[in-house]
Amino acid sequence: MILTITPNPAVDQTIEIGEDLESDTVQRSTDAQFDSGGNGINVSQFLQALDFETVSTGIVGGFTGYFIRQDLETYDVTTDFVEVDQPTRMNTTILPPGKEYKLNQSGPEVEREAVDELIDTIQDHDPSLINIGGSLPPMMDASDVDRLAQAGDWDTALDVHGDLMQQLENEYEYCKPNREELTEATGIEIDTIDDCAEAARELQEMGFERVLASMGGDGAMLVTPDETLYAPALDVDVVDTVGAGDSMFTGALWAYEQGWEDERALRAGVATSAHLVQVKGPSIRELDPESLMDDVRVWSMRG
Repeated sequence: MILTITPNPAVDQTIEIGEDLESDTVQRSTDAQFDSGGNGINVSQFLQALDFETVSTGIVGGFTGYFIRQDLETYDVTTDFVEVDQPTRMNTTILPPGKEYKLNQSGPEVEREAVDELIDTIQDHDPSLINIGGSLPPMMDASDVDRLAQAGDWDTALDVHGDLMQQLENEYEYCKPNREELTEATGIEIDTIDDCAEAARELQEMGFERVLASMGGDGAMLVTPDETLYAPALDVDVVDTVGAGDSMFTGALWAYEQGWEDERALRAGVATSAHLVQVKGPSIRELDPESLMDDVRVWSMRG
């Protein structure tokens, strides 16, 4: 079973308006949407769509935390969140014609006691793998991430910001940086596939056994203790790229939990992402990566 941890989830509010955003003016939206947001939450939704056992946990509070629990219930995702007094953050995206404005809140302050309770919650479920993803709320830091990883006999996967990866002291089985996070963690600018390979190998030397680097439309790279593998993205009709990186990581972790080897796990990740981007929004009820895996090409790169 894969248990996902979202330390700082959010309710993502997306507002569309039919005109440019103006100050000192009351403007009406043409559409609005609310979604549960956060890397771990997305991963649990995708695992459920793969019909794989998962539990979603993290730290929530207030009416926005209640929304997240109820929203995940509609997708049949099992949840076991730790409650705090302050409300879960809300992230707002405003979409005038041809533009995008984002305003993200910091999230509630999380005391050490809440992290202790989160550890107890994870131990109660005894997962084989935990996935820690997204940003940290105020008062949590890298030492808390290390504590979560070390608190039980499980493997740990990470999808966190590059500056946080630099501060971790524990060793980790998996991580999934994108271009920006690779640059943050290593200082290497990612302009080419070779740049990505160099940065991913350097990140591996920092204590990450397998580095699955997401390069968007340029595909993905997997650096293992034995080899460096590259797979271009599949040529599909892209409708929405929201959640594409999370779905790729989900597909690879799902494959590893079934005992698949590295090349097949990379194929599963790229195929899962290709399936997701053909539908609107990150929430999906069924995923079938195996129908696309034979179309994924994989090359072994020299170290």
